[in-house]
Amino acid sequence: MEEDYHNLPSFNSEDDMQSIDGLKTFFHEFYIESKKLWSLASPAISTSICQYSIAQITQLFAGHLGVLQLAAVSVENSVIAGLCYGALLGMGSALETLCGQAYGAKQLDMLGVYLQRSLIILNTAALALMFLYLFATQILLFIGQPMDIAKWAGKFSIWMIPQLFAYAMNFPIQKFLQAQSKMMVMAIIAAIALVGHTLLSWLFMMKMDLGLVAGAVVLNGSWWFMVLAQFVYILCGTCGEAWSGFTFKAFENLWGFVRLSLASGVMICLEYWYFMALIISAGYVKDAKIAVDAVSICTSIVGWTFMLCIGFNAAISVRVSNELGAGHPRTAKFSVLVVSITSLLIGTILTITLFVARSRYPPLFTKSFEVQQAVYELTPLLGTTIMLNGLQPTLSGVAIGAGWQIYVAYINIVSYYAFGIPLGLIFSFCLDMGVKGMWTGMLLGTTLQTIILILMISKTNWKKEASAAEERVKEWRGSK
Repeated sequence: MEEDYHNLPSFNSEDDMQSIDGLKTFFHEFYIESKKLWSLASPAISTSICQYSIAQITQLFAGHLGVLQLAAVSVENSVIAGLCYGALLGMGSALETLCGQAYGAKQLDMLGVYLQRSLIILNTAALALMFLYLFATQILLFIGQPMDIAKWAGKFSIWMIPQLFAYAMNFPIQKFLQAQSKMMVMAIIAAIALVGHTLLSWLFMMKMDLGLVAGAVVLNGSWWFMVLAQFVYILCGTCGEAWSGFTFKAFENLWGFVRLSLASGVMICLEYWYFMALIISAGYVKDAKIAVDAVSICTSIVGWTFMLCIGFNAAISVRVSNELGAGHPRTAKFSVLVVSITSLLIGTILTITLFVARSRYPPLFTKSFEVQQAVYELTPLLGTTIMLNGLQPTLSGVAIGAGWQIYVAYINIVSYYAFGIPLGLIFSFCLDMGVKGMWTGMLLGTTLQTIILILMISKTNWKKEASAAEERVKEWRGSK
């Protein structure tokens, strides 16, 4: 699949882009660019869905062990592991900028150096984040979780510490392979891990009745299988000049790498944690149990649709970083246009489907009529969120590919936490709109962020960004 991507026709100069002087030519080039994007997005979507499903499978089997076990796994996945996942995913995203642009500039030997630097930084960060796992019970009690759930979730968190370090290994390796458009191998490994995880979870948790400890062991094992399989793939020489072995260069310029990693981490975390505020706020409104159940169903649907968006986020990040690194600013700009139109189209289709099935899908998740009715009433907000989620992660992917993480982090702080959440709190509690009010405010925050990113991208001087990419590659390589 990787070979197919590189064999697709591409623009090689400014003149190629200037030749788009009619609708027929536009649609022809749109088709070519779409093939490139889908060749990257399809395996990325598959990988995201498989990895997301692994944790859901453990949660599913935990539900058959007991209500308390299900609550423990759910809380650990969404709060403790969720916080760490967002932080390490964000920090690993620095590699999307550096590896993607270095690959486009044909500086292949630097990709392995960047990978090793990122592994050092993320594993160091994992050591610090490990304290969240060690003191999970106290943290959960502090935020108001019941004692029995907090204790079980705390025990499960300690068992899941190996997964934390698997995250720290997995994200840099995936970004390293992603920058080279080696997406299919990640999809295959993730699919094998999902199948194996499902079978082993059923065998140890249900058939042999080994309980939650077995679930933790299998979950840890599944993540480490993906890490080791991907790393063995790299060591086998499949990446050519991009991997030439371990080197002490990985320890050079670490502070500069830390700064970019932290900027990426803040940018992604602010987005990843945003909807946690909605779930938390649902516990403080009237009829909290119904509100929490309804919001959980809606956020679950958002989570599944978000897996599609992550694929386009990865695809456009690769396209923009590669083309800017190669000195093709017009091609990068055209790629942004194509992926934006595609993402909006997919978001529209998903939203229309949701509205058509508005009265049919809530019973699939719950037997409670009150919860079904609450989900039905939240559908307009859910549909609007899915529509925006079609475009917003794509725009974030553009920002990562271009290296704008620090600017988007500031935009996220203002849009989400200075505007969206405060507005949601006013709607929810001052105007007594409940969960709808909180969601409306947060949706307005997402809308503001999306508008700012659209304006930012539309006013971008892509020639200047290509020059900046060239300078960035020279700087990180150590060139004078």
